[in-house]
Amino acid sequence: MNKKNKKLPIVIFLMGTTASQKTYLATRLAKILPIELISVDSSLIYKKLDIGTDKPKKNDFFYEKHWLIDIKEPYQLYSVMEFYNDVLNIMNEIVKRGKIPFLVGGNMFYYNKLINTISPLLPASNLKIRKIITNQIKNKLYKSYHDMLKTVDIISANKIHCNDIQRNLRALEIFFLTGKPLSELQKNIGIKIPYKIYQFGLTYYNRKILYKNIENRIFKMLESGFEKEVRYLIKNKYLKFDFPAIRCIGYKQMFLYILDKISYQEMIQKTTISTRHLAKKQLTWLRYWKNIYWFDSNNIYKAYDFIIKFIKEKLN
Repeated sequence: MNKKNKKLPIVIFLMGTTASQKTYLATRLAKILPIELISVDSSLIYKKLDIGTDKPKKNDFFYEKHWLIDIKEPYQLYSVMEFYNDVLNIMNEIVKRGKIPFLVGGNMFYYNKLINTISPLLPASNLKIRKIITNQIKNKLYKSYHDMLKTVDIISANKIHCNDIQRNLRALEIFFLTGKPLSELQKNIGIKIPYKIYQFGLTYYNRKILYKNIENRIFKMLESGFEKEVRYLIKNKYLKFDFPAIRCIGYKQMFLYILDKISYQEMIQKTTISTRHLAKKQLTWLRYWKNIYWFDSNNIYKAYDFIIKFIKEKLN
């Protein structure tokens, strides 16, 4: 490590797959270490979506110590640019208090943008523009978002998978807001964040155990009153099928069940498949990740001991 890096404040990333006990580990570490937790999760940002997102309870000590939870209404968008700016501001405040920012969550796209910087020219999300774009798909002017993107930004279209609706939609939104393709704007690289980043990864090495833990988490969610929560949200118009929050895994599936579009078993099956798909996507990201210390969730206390010792050594 060079002298320049020694002068930089520390930030910790705890990444990994869904249902790998990341939040459990982080909250245990927060009892021992001078850290403040920052959520890197695109579901926990939404107010009123509690059971399906496995959100810390409001009477829990760590709810108050966990940044970027309950910051948006279910109808509001939250772009990676907003996340980037929010996190930089929060980390700055945490460091001023003499503590270490500790980012925990599984949104690898967000982590990637923090590490590799983000173009300062990217605009915030715009719901009206998104609706205009979506209407063109609904009116069958284009087969899909990806098909539409190919007409305005072939470079981005070649990089984004055709089934990745959100990234295709975001690229289209950027084009309509700025008049320039995302691929061009991304050439304007921002300044690297002024922190020394240490990264830790957590998952179940045994894929069967990971999937079993995902299933257990879903059934626990159902037993905790998930259906009742979604019925309440629908009844009080806090959640609609075209709201951004519907993308949170489980909510769309439960919504369809409540509308009698699918059976209860299909709802469970579709939620399980979507969660497994998310885990596979996270592992794909992490497979090529650099400078990361890996731990098996089956031995969570080994990770606990290592991280405590690691951070204490860095502080000294």
